[in-house]
Amino acid sequence: MTYANCTLCERKCCVDRTRGELGFCKMSDTPKIALASLHMWEEPVISGTRGSGTIFFSGCSLRCVFCQNYEISKKSVGKEYTDFDIAETMLRLEDLGAHNVNFVTPTHFALSVKNAARIAKERGFSLPLVYNTSSYDSVDTLRELDNTVDIYLADYKYFLPKTAGALASAENYPQSARLAIAEMVRQQPIALLEDGIMKRGVIVRILLLPGHVAEAKLILKEIYSEYGDGIYISLMNQYTPMEDMPSPLDRRVTKAEYGELVAYAEKLGVKNAFVQEFGTADKSYIPKFDI
Repeated sequence: MTYANCTLCERKCCVDRTRGELGFCKMSDTPKIALASLHMWEEPVISGTRGSGTIFFSGCSLRCVFCQNYEISKKSVGKEYTDFDIAETMLRLEDLGAHNVNFVTPTHFALSVKNAARIAKERGFSLPLVYNTSSYDSVDTLRELDNTVDIYLADYKYFLPKTAGALASAENYPQSARLAIAEMVRQQPIALLEDGIMKRGVIVRILLLPGHVAEAKLILKEIYSEYGDGIYISLMNQYTPMEDMPSPLDRRVTKAEYGELVAYAEKLGVKNAFVQEFGTADKSYIPKFDI
């Protein structure tokens, strides 16, 4: 795992970020962070009652056209941190009472995640580490994180290469995500909860896009057929349309669409699932970044 010939994500740009060369993520080898705070809007087993200690990295290796966090994923705003600074931030979030420390969009800074975790643990850090990812990580990157990450909070965004190509310029995303999630489950095959808070395990998120119920069902069926209730599945209706989105992405998910997906999960027999009430699709839920 290196920034010098970067293949941390499945775009495999092979640029030398240590020399200022920029790949698709538009980030050098110096981590840039847009926000570090307690966050109450993750899944209940992650946020709990005290919040998840989220660290939002700037830049992104996927950059979906509809991204809610476009200010940091596309504009790459944020403040530079050393690995030692990140470790200090982890310890601060622990002192604030966080249930865990949650690295958001970490793929392109995975090496810094590993280094900061080591530094923080040497200084007494003891919380679970959450790796909150688009699942566009290379399997080699994830293997390097074995024994570092306790909880994988993984998106499975697109089932069809055509959709992935149109919405993220990443036709190889579906196969990449399958392999990445398989590695995550290999590392954390059994979910462990204590007093309603996850200590280790895998949660796969399926964000329902308007007009894409059939594709979401295909993702759900595949994931549940492969892993059953050994993992948790989060069915999300919070898609919030950004400006200038083409149809059908210019609207929110309907109750009928989301109800159809939830009913399908029930038909499959999914037990370990999170569902959302309506009202989550609102810009007020988008974090205010330190920009």
